[in-house]
Amino acid sequence: MHNESPPSPPPLRRRIILATCCLSLFMVSMDVTIVNVALPAIRRDLHTSVAGLQWAIDSYTVVVASFLMLAGSTADRLGRRRTFQAGLALFSLGSLLCSLAPTTLALVVFRMVQALGGAMLNPVAMSIIVNTFTDPRERARAIGVWGAVFGVSMALGPLVGGVLTQNVGWRSIFWINVPVGVLAFVLTARFIPESRAAKKRRLDLVGQALVIVALASLTSAVIDGRRAGWGSLQIVGCFGVAAAAVAAFVAYEARRSEPLIELRFFRSLPFSSATVLAILAFSSFSGFLFLNSLYLQDTRSLQASVAGLCTLPIALAMVVCSPLSGRLVGAGRARFALVSAGTAMATAALLLTDLRPDTPIARLLIAYAVFGVGLGMVNAPITNAAVSGMPRAQAGTASAVTSTSRQVGASLGVALAGSIAGEAVSPAFASSTHAVWWLLVALGCAIVALGVASTSARARASAARVAEALGDSVSSPERAPAERPRGAATVYP
Repeated sequence: MHNESPPSPPPLRRRIILATCCLSLFMVSMDVTIVNVALPAIRRDLHTSVAGLQWAIDSYTVVVASFLMLAGSTADRLGRRRTFQAGLALFSLGSLLCSLAPTTLALVVFRMVQALGGAMLNPVAMSIIVNTFTDPRERARAIGVWGAVFGVSMALGPLVGGVLTQNVGWRSIFWINVPVGVLAFVLTARFIPESRAAKKRRLDLVGQALVIVALASLTSAVIDGRRAGWGSLQIVGCFGVAAAAVAAFVAYEARRSEPLIELRFFRSLPFSSATVLAILAFSSFSGFLFLNSLYLQDTRSLQASVAGLCTLPIALAMVVCSPLSGRLVGAGRARFALVSAGTAMATAALLLTDLRPDTPIARLLIAYAVFGVGLGMVNAPITNAAVSGMPRAQAGTASAVTSTSRQVGASLGVALAGSIAGEAVSPAFASSTHAVWWLLVALGCAIVALGVASTSARARASAARVAEALGDSVSSPERAPAERPRGAATVYP
């Protein structure tokens, strides 16, 4: 039987392990956004509707969000390296199948296969990092690198996707995952030791099923609401099923000794706020990319590579702001980072609230850059706050909660943006997006408000109480955020 964490590897091997985990993160995260710029090409080739495009995106994010928590706890139970390798193999296979999809339905199904592999990667990779870097300061730096790779990969997706779609075809955006996945698989087998949690947690199949029902019903209701009618029996029924599944999940999990999600985590205000912040931020990001991809190519008739190039300001801003945000969090300025992020995202959306077919490109690029500043600033404080008070023994499950929140947000963002904008075609599409931009302004303002609330003295005290109640085994300085200076950053496994 493996211990929770084997002896810490030598420095060079630790760096290779981190690079391998970041390689998988780069592949999976870029895949979330690389598809967006190929949507018009997929629409033309497969003759699909906007709803079909929404499902091509959301079939992936819903499945990932549904299985992340199970994947994390399974890795802690059966072996992190084994689960990680299974995820790499399944993700690579799903990518290959997506490149061969003859219909929209086939693409949606193959995206779900791909997502099953993706669900095994990010939370398990974070668990491997946590158990490889046992020194809190080294772990904080490793998580900082992880956050930077995550942000940059999501921002580079549209740029890479645009070049590939125009010059090779939309199917090529899935080909690039295969060699990357194979390389990560080989590096994992060579350098990453097997590890498991000391205490094996029981599977929670009922809780897992309720999560799937809730997310699938909610996403289906939002995507089909405009077409079927928001007051129709179908849509009201889907919302009702989602609400009932959430209520049943909370009631069921509260009675389990080893729940799928430890509900006591939500008594920590930083953790609860970070969960909502992740949903808000990634709803904004996914909705922003979804609409702009269609606008730039369908309304403005730009080539895919040019449309991808237009999103370069997002990537550049994130490259600059992601490490800056990490340093701000490390210096105890998490509130400043979150307030800056929300303000930037709201400002970017505000610049697009009167979007027209002839809106100056310069104005679009400024909006994209400002939005990139917001997204770059938001990741580090979310990650920092979301893992507050979580025990190292549940590292896989703990990191999965953060990733799940991001994926839920991504699903809802695409669903809401597509449903509000509707099936309007050029040039009417530009004006049909105005309500979405106002919604994103509101989400940015909500991020500002939550940023202030989640970094208050009351919030820090609640995190300390949760850490004590859970009996976390980490050292005292790492456990007691309430004893640190105001706004000080604490990184938990």
